Amino acid sequence: MMAHYDYIIADLCLRTDVDLVAYGLRGFKPFAATEQDDHRVDCLVAVLDDMDNDSRAIISELSQSYVAEANADSRFFKTAEGYLYSIKPLDEDCEPTLFHIRLADHRVTTNIRLECCNPAIFRFGIWIMFGVVLAEHRAIAIHSSVIESEGRGVLFLGESGTGKSTHTRLWRENIEGAKLLNDDSPIVRIVGDEVRVYGSPWSGKTPCYKALSYPVAGFCRLSQAPENRITRLKGIAAIGALLPSAPPQFAHDGYLQDAILTTIGCTLMSVPVYHLACLPNAEAAELSHKTIIGDATTIR
Repeated sequence: MMAHYDYIIADLCLRTDVDLVAYGLRGFKPFAATEQDDHRVDCLVAVLDDMDNDSRAIISELSQSYVAEANADSRFFKTAEGYLYSIKPLDEDCEPTLFHIRLADHRVTTNIRLECCNPAIFRFGIWIMFGVVLAEHRAIAIHSSVIESEGRGVLFLGESGTGKSTHTRLWRENIEGAKLLNDDSPIVRIVGDEVRVYGSPWSGKTPCYKALSYPVAGFCRLSQAPENRITRLKGIAAIGALLPSAPPQFAHDGYLQDAILTTIGCTLMSVPVYHLACLPNAEAAELSHKTIIGDATTIR
């Protein structure tokens, strides 16, 4: 490549031949590598006019999904050498944008047309490709809103509309020193014998992009209820609370799902999972803070 741009995400280096910040993906700016960073490349993204058809020969289709932020349909495939992600806007008469990753060297190629393509398509395509890379590093992008309090991260899980962002806002308003780390797709990674949560360039509708990380105090799945009640989950219930927040596109591939389940299993050996049935009020935030941060400061 004539030029390259490095971004350090979850302590992994993503290199591209496109300046993502100049292209419009401002969320990547805080993750731009410095001269002091270790530039060992974990993922290499190249924009090509003509992609190699042989290397991305499709073996099977794994999933289909709708990408709301780009108003596009997407498809995820297993290929001879890795995985292929196809995304096509519903309101445009054009060929799909393709992203292909080779498992052998984590080289990503894409035929994206930078001069006319919605940046959201590039952002989401890189998210999928980087998610494949994370699988080999005991790491997962977790759909959640994550708060930092007292030097620890707490991840709130739930389907869209269940109140994740509302609950983390209540923490910021009612818990002294609480700060938002990411509001959509933080990265959870096992580093040695510690589970850490990292900010990422993917934060949904909330522009919160922080190149910071903290040890995880706990995960908490939310549901709406007429009263506030928190319960610690164990065993299968804990796995069942966490697994739906992993990337759904990977659910039907044995290699990726095995990696995710292994990472979740190792994570749950040291990090608790809770269920919070709650109202959208200050008392709910105070209850979850007292329980999760309180448990994190004691021997489990």
